[in-house]
Amino acid sequence: MKYRIKTRHIILGVMCLMYFIAYIDRVNIAVAGPMIRHEMGLSNTELGLIFSAFAYPYAVMQILGGWMSDKFGPKKVLLVLSLIWGVSTLATGFAGSVMALVVLRFTLGIGEGGAFPSATRAFTHWMPTAERGFAQGITHSFARLGGAITPPVVVAIVIWKGWREAFIVLGALSLCWTVLYALVFTNTPEEHRRVTPEELKEIGYAKGDGQRSRRTPTPWRKLINRMWLVTFVDFCYGWSLWVFLTWLPSYLKDSRGFDLKHLALFTALPLLAGVVGDTLGGVLSDKLYKITGNLRRARGTILFTGLVGALIFILPMIYTASPIGAVILLSLSFFCLELTNAVLWSLPIDIAGKFAGTAGGMMNTGFGIAGMISPVAFGFLIQVTGSYTIPFLISAGLLGVGAVAALFIDPNRTVEADDATLENLKPALS
Repeated sequence: MKYRIKTRHIILGVMCLMYFIAYIDRVNIAVAGPMIRHEMGLSNTELGLIFSAFAYPYAVMQILGGWMSDKFGPKKVLLVLSLIWGVSTLATGFAGSVMALVVLRFTLGIGEGGAFPSATRAFTHWMPTAERGFAQGITHSFARLGGAITPPVVVAIVIWKGWREAFIVLGALSLCWTVLYALVFTNTPEEHRRVTPEELKEIGYAKGDGQRSRRTPTPWRKLINRMWLVTFVDFCYGWSLWVFLTWLPSYLKDSRGFDLKHLALFTALPLLAGVVGDTLGGVLSDKLYKITGNLRRARGTILFTGLVGALIFILPMIYTASPIGAVILLSLSFFCLELTNAVLWSLPIDIAGKFAGTAGGMMNTGFGIAGMISPVAFGFLIQVTGSYTIPFLISAGLLGVGAVAALFIDPNRTVEADDATLENLKPALS
């Protein structure tokens, strides 16, 4: 019998490409930064301003982008957002001033800020509960993979043509993805010509769910009550993640003495460990759910274990005298940290259901706020203390706090369960 690829897995593949491309467009400026600074004669302060312009609209767009996806459907919203970030990436290749670069990075933050919550909302109707952890894990693995391969890709294009051509090529690639998404994706399985009745049953989708969800008012108070603790844990997770994404090369060079020849390799190793951790965390969480039937245990076990594991490996890394040993411990710490990522992104779907876009935006606001504070605070503490020890100890402390907070998250306390309870009470009260 000929094997037929499930339509939801095709959708998942398209979304993996989006995460991959989005992360390349997010971090490419860091790789091209030295060339931009040299050509335009920029100071470090001006270059820092260009780098930071992305973070602020990114944080603001989390909830707004997710809410728009809940109301208007993820297809329309993600199409617009991907056009915004694709055009802004391409246009960066033509920028001629600091202000132009700041504006374009700000615009990129608008486009990418709502993208991941919109993608989370897209999975609500497409992925069954037992596959959500895997879906979130593998998509974020592609994001980390995108971050890991960006340096060689951008450098190769720079050597071939120049830094401007790197942005033009990558922006064009983003716009090609937009066309693919428009052709393949539909908001719900029932709208897709390729979906069979058997797959609809596997997904657990009931016809009309998509339309009903759009007509329902957003229960802001319930979402805040259910999601604030998840947002806080995401902040604790995000603090350490931003440290890895921004300060790892500087730490390995300044504190561990790696030369430029080895820096790219030893910077990539922890990020590649994260690629494995992202997918494995989702797979393990789904497996636990299938075995136990207990969603809280399936999500909470992986979330707690990952944060504690990241803490356990980061502490000896601070004090080891071996540079290679430090890289190995950093890789193990980042692997454990990324075990939690799929779980964090599955929780908005588990808890909020048809409001997963808004809930995902609420959660990732924690990551966005961490992105505003963590890199700056980390750098300030290095400057004040002359050492990386205190900054890393603070990161470790937040991992411990996040692990304890994770024990109190219950994905079974859903918004839809509250609505169902209210509906059952109405006849008794009337």
